[in-house]
Amino acid sequence: MTDLDCLIIGAGAAGMMCATHAAGRGARVMVIDHARAPGEKIRISGGGRCNFTNLHAGAANYLSENPHFVKSALARYTQWDFLDMVGRHRIAWHEKSRGQLFCDGKATQIVDMLLAEMNRSGARLQLGVGAAGIAHDDAGFHVQLDNGKRLRAATLVLATGGKSIPGMGATDFSLRIARQFGHRIADTRPALVPFTLSGPALDSLKPLAGLAAPVRTSLGKISFSEAMLITHRGLSGPAMLQISSYWREGEEIVIDLLPGQNAGQALEEIRASAGRKNVANALATRLPARLAAHVAARAGLTGQLAALDACDLALLAAALSDWRLTPTGTEGYRTAEVMLGGIATEGLDARTMESRLVPGLYAIGEAVDVTGWLGGYNFQWAWSSGWAAGTAIAERARL
Repeated sequence: MTDLDCLIIGAGAAGMMCATHAAGRGARVMVIDHARAPGEKIRISGGGRCNFTNLHAGAANYLSENPHFVKSALARYTQWDFLDMVGRHRIAWHEKSRGQLFCDGKATQIVDMLLAEMNRSGARLQLGVGAAGIAHDDAGFHVQLDNGKRLRAATLVLATGGKSIPGMGATDFSLRIARQFGHRIADTRPALVPFTLSGPALDSLKPLAGLAAPVRTSLGKISFSEAMLITHRGLSGPAMLQISSYWREGEEIVIDLLPGQNAGQALEEIRASAGRKNVANALATRLPARLAAHVAARAGLTGQLAALDACDLALLAAALSDWRLTPTGTEGYRTAEVMLGGIATEGLDARTMESRLVPGLYAIGEAVDVTGWLGGYNFQWAWSSGWAAGTAIAERARL
């Protein structure tokens, strides 16, 4: 039997970060993962360039039953701290928009950086092996691996993420183990995920599949101004992914096709410059032509824009700025970037990520009921929560 100060289950962003900081401060650490390669979500993120953090990351960018839970970890290991590590490894990066930071090169640079940090710190990594059973007693955690070996560790870290993108091996392992040890699981569902439509709503949009446009999408008091992408199944793009984290089945979303503009004023401007054109062609001076034709058809208006009366103009303004749709659902975990919900924060110490129920048990990253917005926020939570647990584990090992 191998004795460890810490066993981390999950070689993703949070798990590797935790290992680096626990081992780097003297703890004997091993990371295991059933995957054949570490950091698979890092590798595919950001279109292969990894949106590894956001300059504006703060508590307001996260969803949780307890919106205050993220504050301690985010304040003690910030985006600037992670950027220092990126700089030490000479990884070139750029800001794309809204504080989103991407590698100039490939996302695998971030994976290689974390592996190098783990190697430097002395953390061990075993891939292609999972935990078949976990027990706990006064001596610590006893883990039966699926290859027949057994490990004993003073501390155990659940870092296997959530249920999003099962095609890459994602499971609910951390949730099952947390539940085994008495933790409540906050309701889970797919987040940062495209919407699906059906019936007439989908039929009317099928000719627009592949079209993208800037919009403002709203759900109650929550709104995001980002790009929308129309697909052959429904609606995607950053604007839709963002609002999906707040959406519940049966709720209506509102789309403004002229974000930042007053629709009525915009129509007056269009009428002054292109009033002799028919409605669809006049709108095409501000919108993609196919989308402009869809808006005109949805409003039921034809003829010259200049010929519309005040009532018709109001109707057209509403079609532009107050387009209401009720999605049938979402594409589910298959394409969701993250899982909403997870291990309830009431059972975890916000400073250390340690269980309040089982000493020595820790949970970090996506497995916890903390979900960030699109744009590097979820990676920052992985870095911050991994750092918080890793430093706490190292301190525990020294005692």
